[in-house]
Amino acid sequence: MTEPFRDPTLDTSERVADLLARMTLEEKIGQMLQLDARGDLADIVRRRHAGSILHTSPERILEANRLTADTRLRIPLLVAEDCIHGHSFWPGATIFPTQLGMASSWDPELLERVARATAVEVAATGIHWTFSPVLCIARDLRWGRVDETFGEDPHLIGEYASAMVRGYQGDGLADRTAILATAKHFAGYSETQGGRDASEADISRRKLRSWFLPPFERVAREGCRTFMLGYQTTDGVPITVNDWLLTEVLKNEWGYTGALVTDWDNVGRMVWEQRVQPDYAHAAAAATRAGNDMIMTTPGFFEGALEAVERGMLPEDAFDAAVARILALKFDLGLFEDPRLPVADHDDIVGQPAHRELNREIARRSLVLLENDGTLPLGVEPGAAGAATRPLRIAVAGPLADDAQYQLGDWAGGSGQAGWLDGQPRELITTVLDGLRELAPAGSHVDYARGADILTLEPHPLGSHFADGQPRPPVVQACPPDAELIAAAVADAVRADVVVAVVGDHIELVGEGRSTATLELLGGQNALLDALVATGTPVVVVLLASKPLVLPESVADAAAVIWAANPGMEGGRAIAELVLGHVEPSGRLPISFARHVGQQPIYYNQIRGQHGDRYADLTQSPAWAFGEGRSYTGVDYRDLALSRSEAGIDDTVVAEVTVTNTGRRPVRETVQLYLRDEVTSASWADKELKAYRQLTVAPGASERVRIELRVADCTIVDAAGVRVVEPGDFEVLVGPSSRDATLLSARFRVGSSGSDVAAPL
Repeated sequence: MTEPFRDPTLDTSERVADLLARMTLEEKIGQMLQLDARGDLADIVRRRHAGSILHTSPERILEANRLTADTRLRIPLLVAEDCIHGHSFWPGATIFPTQLGMASSWDPELLERVARATAVEVAATGIHWTFSPVLCIARDLRWGRVDETFGEDPHLIGEYASAMVRGYQGDGLADRTAILATAKHFAGYSETQGGRDASEADISRRKLRSWFLPPFERVAREGCRTFMLGYQTTDGVPITVNDWLLTEVLKNEWGYTGALVTDWDNVGRMVWEQRVQPDYAHAAAAATRAGNDMIMTTPGFFEGALEAVERGMLPEDAFDAAVARILALKFDLGLFEDPRLPVADHDDIVGQPAHRELNREIARRSLVLLENDGTLPLGVEPGAAGAATRPLRIAVAGPLADDAQYQLGDWAGGSGQAGWLDGQPRELITTVLDGLRELAPAGSHVDYARGADILTLEPHPLGSHFADGQPRPPVVQACPPDAELIAAAVADAVRADVVVAVVGDHIELVGEGRSTATLELLGGQNALLDALVATGTPVVVVLLASKPLVLPESVADAAAVIWAANPGMEGGRAIAELVLGHVEPSGRLPISFARHVGQQPIYYNQIRGQHGDRYADLTQSPAWAFGEGRSYTGVDYRDLALSRSEAGIDDTVVAEVTVTNTGRRPVRETVQLYLRDEVTSASWADKELKAYRQLTVAPGASERVRIELRVADCTIVDAAGVRVVEPGDFEVLVGPSSRDATLLSARFRVGSSGSDVAAPL
């Protein structure tokens, strides 16, 4: 007779209850383990009864499946991977721009398509679960994981995260191309001390509710099936055991029923790093009581949990709720009927032409033109339509102009997290040098000189590995300027019509445990830029960097500046298309650029109130502000009007503004609406993005743009921690960026009926 849990006609809750009742204590604890598939698979499956594996290959997936088939209950494995901006560690997969790069598109629908394409490729290779998207707010640019975020604004983060969750999970987990999405890192992980990764997040509960939690609440309510917990402590309590966040807020207030997964060895770190638990038994007991479901890469949780039961620290049924949630994911994915092993034709699915074209589209949309004196697009008369047609002599310089692997960014083949892959196939990547050589007009001449080196690596004085066996990042040493390298680049520059200088950071400066004390270009890059600008030849600076960096003073005399983030496999072609006028620049900054590292923090939506408005020795204004980005034409904003001057909590205020393209090239314009609450009962941000519209405006044309603002969204979090709409005056600010000087203003008033009315997030 077939066991009820194997009957697909029963609902998930019935199947879970039946299977749970058949499991031993060891099998239950094992289901809560997610272990590194690069280890001993027999030990992982047979002895520890693991419920999930990560960092694997098709061969290892098939072997793990064979081992699982020989176990008593034959419970299928959940297979997970860090598929952050594409199928990160699969040779030939489509690697898109990083999250921060994609965020520059200001187009959630486009990101949903990226997530859907990623899910299709990931699912075909036998993986069921991606640890994406990242909902952290990037506020300290020194932090090494800024590139993984969507930037500095909670509203944009919520829009993008929701879109990517929809893309990953598709029309439902029953679809074989659907994969589990993960909202991470819950919550406040990015609010670091000194930019240092995973340090104490000195953050109040009100501050969490104000800005850090709303994007997570949105995706929790919309059905994101898993949440990953941050590494950090908050108010002295590791997130892994933070009962207020995990139980009171996430589960009780928001009604979240999905599964919680720790980040890498969070449970072990409480013992060996944070030292808030004396041993693995106490750590396992604390993590279980706090409501964790899947324990990532802490093998000692197995023995620790058994010991905790033996010592009376936990009852035997303490694991049932967690195991039930894990089993529910497996039943909803249909893994008991189809373990979703790698499909035979996965080579035709991974990296398919349609995904490559989508990659080109998002790469183009990720580029932000920060400055332009009219030199761009190259070979085109200022303001004229079309692409370059006359021959050009282009001097390409910089250590990143032909660096194919770093162009992909972190979590991408050669970034170091996967020992089985040194990088993506070179023939699938178009660098900036490749793109310019391919697309420059007939008869053009493209020279290349590296011009500078960035860094070398030295062994870490404390050893090559951390206490948990993970590699410790080596110490970065900046390379000195090299006179011969610079001279070769200068020689090319003086013969050229234009210089394209590609500079930035490098993979050793990016990621977990790789925060930076400075934001300046390392190595000989500043000296290279100084020398190139001094030639008098127009210099187009391409900042190919994981995050905003500080450029040298000489760049003020450059002809143009483009920020390309890490633009993925098609990034070099997209940059060449942009500088040669094949496409129009449309990216807008999702994050602000500092002029100096000492300006931190520089994000636009800061709490108002301080003595003065600048440093004694430096302005507080950013080099480039949130929302900024130029086009190849002029855009004029006029005649802002609101549909009402008085409003109640249930009303919608409509803002209308006329946007005119004053040039001869089309423009994709991002019309941004910010809100300023004039007087608040508790300190609040000076202004916040509330809505935006993207539209294409033809040369010489005008469009009347309509943007809706719900009064219920005009909230603050008061001193009691309650999100409310308070009565009073509000200022609506509409324009092309967050800078006050670019914004038109109009006002409306919320009547007293709006007082103390809790509004939905």
